[in-house]
Amino acid sequence: MPGKRCRIPGTMSPAPPSPLSPAARAAALRDAIRHHDERYYTLSAPEISDAEYDALMKELEAIERAHPELVTPDSPTQRVAGQPVEGFPTVTHVSPMLSLDNAYSEDDLRAFDDRVRRGLAAPAVAPDGGEDAAAGLVVPERVGYVAELKIDGLSIALTYEDGRLVRGATRGDGVQGEDVTANVRTIRAIPLALDGAPGGSLEIRGEVYLPRASFDRMNQEREEAGEPLFANPRNAAAGTMRNLDPAQVARRRLGAWIYQLATPMAEAPASHLETLALLERWGLPIEPHRRRCDGIDAVLDFCHEWADKRRSLDFDTDGVVIKVDERALRERLGATSRFPRWAMAFKFPPEQATTKLLRIEVNVGRTGAVTPYAVLEPVFLSGSTISMATLHNAEDLARKDIRPGDYVLVEKGGDVIPKIVMPILGRREPGVEPWTMPSACPACGAPLHRPPDEVVWRCVNTSCPAKLRRGLLHFASRTAMNIEGLGESLVEQLVATGLVRDFADLYGLTASQLEALERMGKKSAANLLAEIEKSRGNDLPRLLFGLGIRHVGERAAQLLARAFGSIDALMAATQEQLQVVPEIGPVVAEAVRSWFAEGSNLELIGRLRAAGVNLTSLAPVDEDAAVKPLSGRTFVITGTLATMTREEAAAAIERLGGRVSGSVSRKTSALVVGAEAGSKLEKAKQLGVETLDEEAFRRLVGL
Repeated sequence: MPGKRCRIPGTMSPAPPSPLSPAARAAALRDAIRHHDERYYTLSAPEISDAEYDALMKELEAIERAHPELVTPDSPTQRVAGQPVEGFPTVTHVSPMLSLDNAYSEDDLRAFDDRVRRGLAAPAVAPDGGEDAAAGLVVPERVGYVAELKIDGLSIALTYEDGRLVRGATRGDGVQGEDVTANVRTIRAIPLALDGAPGGSLEIRGEVYLPRASFDRMNQEREEAGEPLFANPRNAAAGTMRNLDPAQVARRRLGAWIYQLATPMAEAPASHLETLALLERWGLPIEPHRRRCDGIDAVLDFCHEWADKRRSLDFDTDGVVIKVDERALRERLGATSRFPRWAMAFKFPPEQATTKLLRIEVNVGRTGAVTPYAVLEPVFLSGSTISMATLHNAEDLARKDIRPGDYVLVEKGGDVIPKIVMPILGRREPGVEPWTMPSACPACGAPLHRPPDEVVWRCVNTSCPAKLRRGLLHFASRTAMNIEGLGESLVEQLVATGLVRDFADLYGLTASQLEALERMGKKSAANLLAEIEKSRGNDLPRLLFGLGIRHVGERAAQLLARAFGSIDALMAATQEQLQVVPEIGPVVAEAVRSWFAEGSNLELIGRLRAAGVNLTSLAPVDEDAAVKPLSGRTFVITGTLATMTREEAAAAIERLGGRVSGSVSRKTSALVVGAEAGSKLEKAKQLGVETLDEEAFRRLVGL
């Protein structure tokens, strides 16, 4: 291709030839792409980079072009990728939210420009004004494009009716998305009403993102709380928009940029640049660094400029979107089933560096999770010196065959968290051995355990000092018991000296004990004791969150406190009663039951009670969420009751929190039996389901 080579490094290498037959390779690629679609769109937890995903898709497309008989109706090439997640109503977009084809080099962009110009080619004009068939087609020398920064966030579709916001939906599968209107309304950048927009319905599209400052603050809070960190702002934005609590969404301070008017208008502007200006006049947020580029060389200049300059922005951009500016030309070019032919996304490759992996060490978290991390020979990468990198888990290490002593390729995932991409096998020295997970906890020496259904190894020793240190930091964090002054160095001393062996020991500390510690004078000791004293009166949700029960975050702690009202009621609740609480599922319920089944934890609650720590909710119990006498139990009614109708019996059950079903199963708690009971009674006896006559039922419901 003519022109200078793009200075942005990191283009993809071609995939090695596959030993599989075309049919087998196509099937394997489809399975892999579907798996990664689910990880990216549904779970917001991608396992591979965008470039790796695109390489899989391009390989599948090439096989299907060469072997059309292998194309299946459910192939990822035949649809827009993605799936709506559960938990939100599904809505249909006015037109499909297509993906954009990706470019990774100057050659890719020039090839795109060549396709556009050839697609716009017109017949040559003869001297008499007619078409000159002999002269063929005239390809325009250059096309006008608009270059915009590609926001690394979550696509969103906004519907305005007569200028007022009525709906916000995620991209979903491109045709249908999830209705997240309540969350969208919390984003201050998105206006609730447009200024000067025409009447009727308008669908407007854009990208929701998490500003870097908000991302850093949120990850700092999660680290203090002992929660796993988000890998990058994009994942954090996607996870936030799928949060069922709009109040949580509002606290994360999402931003948004708008890039498209999807609804056709009778008097729509003739160009994309003019359309963006119109949307801006309506009050919508438009990213300001867009540029009209006359030809592909000007587009490449824009890409070169922003490859480095992007780090000065307060949001993540992973590339540049290039669009044909004139609307009439777009209509002539059209679209494939997956991509518009008039647009392309140029992706900035993640910055990478090679360095030596000195050793692999493990870290013990507050839940006992033991995770490996890499200690690297320091290397400068993306504006900072990197000396450590995440390694996820032992299985991931083995899969990538990363060994201590290897030279490794390191990149900043999402330009934020360093990670090891792969070992450089050509530089591996003889004698470099595979790494194995230690069998004992490095902090306490207790054996490590890995549950059958998990990949994470854990220290199960409740007295492990590493777990205690992390647990104390979480217990004292701002979103838990909020004990200001109880930082990492002080916690280290309290654990090392044996002054604190569990959370309850904090409430027995004295001024003289604290003053004897390093960097703790009388004033510091007095301030800390005042903070500890103040925390005794905290509301129950703070304590529940601070206890560090696995899977119980801030939201779950609030729900449980509102439903049960006291820690005693929570301790007495069955797993079925826990699952009755809205948003509490079997995983959280099992974690709560397991925590309170542990004798040392019950002892801890007793010691906190003796120390005067509040164990009840300061807010009134939420009647809608409260666990009532029959919560978690399912009843079936059969036969004729003498003192009430079946409808009255059902109302009595539901009033006390129970559920009424029409058929008997193993999940049925009891069968209420009236006169002339039929086959349901026989089935209940076969399944061993409890039966209640009318008198027993009336006693049960208090009648």
